[in-house]
Amino acid sequence: MMVNDGLQAMINLFVHLIVLILTWWALLSLKIDVFVRHPRSLRARILYVLLAIAISYPVARFFLDYVNWSLMLPQLYN
Repeated sequence: MMVNDGLQAMINLFVHLIVLILTWWALLSLKIDVFVRHPRSLRARILYVLLAIAISYPVARFFLDYVNWSLMLPQLYN
């Protein structure tokens, strides 16, 4: 099943955004004061953002790749 490029781009953006939001939410439970001197500083907030991006990107890629690979499975029997 082929999906047009615009729709695929929109789905990719949506999945990446959802996973980023979930990662941010999960990171909020992390007690950052143990790792950072000033947890309310701009540097600490930037660290949160970078951590969320670094974790969410591979997770989103995994889900998107998994879906793409499962959509290609019927081609095995053609």
